[in-house]
This record gives sequence, C-alpha cells and structure tokens, in this order.
Amino acid sequence: MTEMKYDGVEQDERNGLTPLGRIVRDAWVFGFLPESETCAGWDHGQMQSLYEKVYAAWEPYAHLPSRLPDELRERHARIYDQAITAARAKGWDPELDEDD
Repeated sequence: MTEMKYDGVEQDERNGLTPLGRIVRDAWVFGFLPESETCAGWDHGQMQSLYEKVYAAWEPYAHLPSRLPDELRERHARIYDQAITAARAKGWDPELDEDD
C-alpha cells in the first residue's frame, strides 16, 4: 500500500484554503517554514508534526488572528489575502461549500 503524499499548498484545492493548506500557511505565519516551502510530497507524519507545532503556536492567541502581535497579524493578513485573491480568481466562492 502506498502512503498518500500532500500535493503542496500551490496544488491544493481552493488555492490551499483547505485544512492542510491552512496548516502550511500558518506555519509560514509563525516562521516554522519559509514561504517558499509548499510541503509538496510530505507524508502524513510530516504534516501531523507540522500541525502540532502550528496548533501549539496558536494557543496563546486563542486561535484568533486578531489576537496576534502586530508583526504576526500583518504577516497573516498578507499571506491569507494573497491566497484568497488567487483562489477567487480561480473561481472559488467562500459562500459555497462542497455540499451546497
């Protein structure tokens, strides 16, 4: 059996605005990964480890971008604004879910 690998944030659905894509983007926000690292080819264990780091980093801020220090809040806004703009250009509608 072949283990599934992550396609990478740039190849992910909705321009990486998925749970795995958000883990990668949040890792960029907190500086765990350079923004050039898309995590393409990462296995489940690698993604789980990254998730745990990101989750722990968010805890002091109650997982709310508004509670981040200025530098992190600005980085978060820039990273997510770029992702949302690109996803919308590709036809993503944040109001619709796959079940809609």
